[in-house]
Amino acid sequence: MSVIDVGGQVKTGEALDIQAVQQWLKLQGIELIGDVELTQYSGGASNWTYRLKYDNADLILRRPPQGTKAKSAHDMQREFEVQSHLAAFYPVIPKMLALCQDPAVIGCDFYVMQRIEGIIPRANMPAQLQLSESDIERLCLNVIDKLIELHQVPYQGTALEQLGKGEGYCRRQVEGWDQRYAKAYTDNVPTFEWVRAWLLKNIPEDSTSCVIHNDWRFDNVILNPAEPTQVIGVLDWEMATIGDPLMDLGSALAYWVEDTDNALFKATRRQPTHLKGMLTRKQVVDYYLKKTGLKPKNWVFYEVFGVFRLAAIAQQIYYRYYHKQTQNPAFKDFWIMIHALHIRALQLLIGYEKDAQLLIAQYQPQLEEILAK
Repeated sequence: MSVIDVGGQVKTGEALDIQAVQQWLKLQGIELIGDVELTQYSGGASNWTYRLKYDNADLILRRPPQGTKAKSAHDMQREFEVQSHLAAFYPVIPKMLALCQDPAVIGCDFYVMQRIEGIIPRANMPAQLQLSESDIERLCLNVIDKLIELHQVPYQGTALEQLGKGEGYCRRQVEGWDQRYAKAYTDNVPTFEWVRAWLLKNIPEDSTSCVIHNDWRFDNVILNPAEPTQVIGVLDWEMATIGDPLMDLGSALAYWVEDTDNALFKATRRQPTHLKGMLTRKQVVDYYLKKTGLKPKNWVFYEVFGVFRLAAIAQQIYYRYYHKQTQNPAFKDFWIMIHALHIRALQLLIGYEKDAQLLIAQYQPQLEEILAK
């Protein structure tokens, strides 16, 4: 079995009108030879991603999901333009080919790019790779270094500068995600009331500003098949912007599940950060801060924010499933993830806020009762 990620069967309810797409591609001057082999990538929980394989072309199509979505989310034009502008400074961007904003084609905006062939490290690394502990450590450091490299892109005076809204990024993020969580709330998840209030009370000034990815995960990078510790591609630029790099790092760590974490939190794992050789969350922070020279006054804020933000993202997705706006069964148990992230946020505040331990003690029986149903 190949270690190269080629996608799988298109999900129920997420069919792509390939005839309409092919006709539009030909109108854009893109030559297509042979019959198409259409597959869909399963890793993403937001935008839908398809592979269109021809005799002469290997393409990726990205489109938004059906159903209710945040006003600024799933902006195909923005995602297309971010990558187009960033490619000159950050050579692991896929080549953008065409953007469609005509709803008559498939009913929504979409864009097409060239596929980068490689390994996408999802929840478990392909067993055939047989990476040693030192290989895993090298991979981990390379992924962190690629994030640091992004944060050093000289965006001032370029089209990328228009992505930003000026100072106050941290405040806008906390207030924005607080509102989104409230809007997507369902009655089977925690309110995050205490955590949300703590974040709003402890918003720091921006540490600095740079290009940030805003969804940095192992399954958004592509590895070189010939050297699987080397990053040759970075995907999913939907939420990229100009913002505080510490917020980007904190958000990335929300996905960082370690082998020593509790069973509930480990159930949320979607990347191979549990493997021997991977840095711990603390080691990631120490490594990043040492290489960048940044010195946050209160690192806990960024990590708690990252956990809450991930809960809000997952809840927005679950909201679509809960209200039958998507049929994807992968979203059925997302509400359990929200509970796990709530516990994680409270645990981060133990020792920092005396009420956190008490809240966990009060919440744990309620959680166990919910999970037993």
